[in-house]
Amino acid sequence: MKIAVIGTGYVGLVSGTCFAAWGHEVVCVDKDAQKIAGLKRGVLPIYEPGLDDLVARNAGAGRLGFTCHLAEALKGAAIVLIAVGTPTRANHGDADLSFVYMAARELAPHLEKGAVIVVKSTVPVGTGDVVEKIVGSIRPAGSFSVASNPEFLREGAAIRDFLEPDRVVIGVEDDCARKVLMSLYGPPLQARETPIVVTRRRTSELIKYAANAFLATKITFINELADLCEEVGSDVGELALGMGLDKRIGASFLNAGPGYGGSCFPKDTLALLRTAQDHGVSLRLVEETVTANEARKRRMALKVMDALGGDVEGATIAVLGLTFKPDTDDMRDAPSVPLIETLQRFGARIRAYDPVGAENASRVLSDVEFCKDAHECVRGADAAVVVTEWDSIRGLDLVRVRSAMRQPVLIDLRNALPRAIAEDLGFHVSAIGRPAPTRQEAAGKGPHANDHRSPRRVGGMRSHARMGGSNERMEI
Repeated sequence: MKIAVIGTGYVGLVSGTCFAAWGHEVVCVDKDAQKIAGLKRGVLPIYEPGLDDLVARNAGAGRLGFTCHLAEALKGAAIVLIAVGTPTRANHGDADLSFVYMAARELAPHLEKGAVIVVKSTVPVGTGDVVEKIVGSIRPAGSFSVASNPEFLREGAAIRDFLEPDRVVIGVEDDCARKVLMSLYGPPLQARETPIVVTRRRTSELIKYAANAFLATKITFINELADLCEEVGSDVGELALGMGLDKRIGASFLNAGPGYGGSCFPKDTLALLRTAQDHGVSLRLVEETVTANEARKRRMALKVMDALGGDVEGATIAVLGLTFKPDTDDMRDAPSVPLIETLQRFGARIRAYDPVGAENASRVLSDVEFCKDAHECVRGADAAVVVTEWDSIRGLDLVRVRSAMRQPVLIDLRNALPRAIAEDLGFHVSAIGRPAPTRQEAAGKGPHANDHRSPRRVGGMRSHARMGGSNERMEI
């Protein structure tokens, strides 16, 4: 089956490449000639583990191509995927659908008879109806179909999420679209017994927003409980473990941190709220989630200031990790940005390290010294702040870090480093949702000593206090 993919951003490039890996003929089209030229040379516009190799293999096999010419891409295509951006409109909160509608207008004259237009972009309820009207103003009724097929890809794990999904959601209004999409997804997922949810188009559009809003709420819930843990002397990691083992709750997205960010949760929660407002419905939980998350990201700067006695004027702060989560170069709504900007307003000098995100970070941050190595970043610093839990940051040599810093102050916003070991080396450690360890625990002798590193048996299963990976590692 030939598939045309409009848009070579994150969703379009990953989806097109994975469809090619399933054996389909895929052509990805984009107006950005420089991006297309780079893709033809094997230069990807995004960082996603394993994607460069998958693109190279499928392009080399002749199953994956790239072009700037829409008519060329659509020739003979049975499916046309719209995978363009839907950013939040400034000062409005709703999704900017101009790229989706532009794609619909431009593809209509070149559409093959019987082709199915699939909206892969995350869009508000009713967008498919508008796309159908736009194309229908040019093509005769019954000569095409419009379907919804939302993506559930986590940055950093997108290939696995596509090839081994929890479920596939298809929203259709006619039997033709249903049959085509079932023939697309059915055979490769049949052996895995992956559920395929077939529903009406509007329900499909809403599922994506509802899923992301729920996960964002879950993250905000555990973050607020982390604040309570700090006040009452509890450990949010153990609290999350006790909660997450309840199958009704689940372990994922129960790791406290500096707030969620990325390309999905901030944008999608705002768009869902705007949709609800347009229909006279109140979503108070989602409203509070958005408000609490934004406040939390900026409040993290106060946590850093408190660790330095309330004053950061003239202090050098080493920020370790900049992207909103590990295994991506995405800086969209990253908690590091408001943290750094707030510290700078109070007079701090910022040095920063990120394994792959420094280039993108340099476009949104000013007056920051970017370092190529984490140990270089902490040299002479008055405090080190862990913002993103990259493996290279988790594996820091704390003895070396301690000797390089001017003051041994560590603010761990991801609970990524072994606190007891750090304090034994002389660090003053400020963590998220965790009380200071007892003297016995700090010496490695207490009943919970080194829980952060040693798995223990709970109810017959091996587990860690940090369950399900990081919050942002699980984002879809």
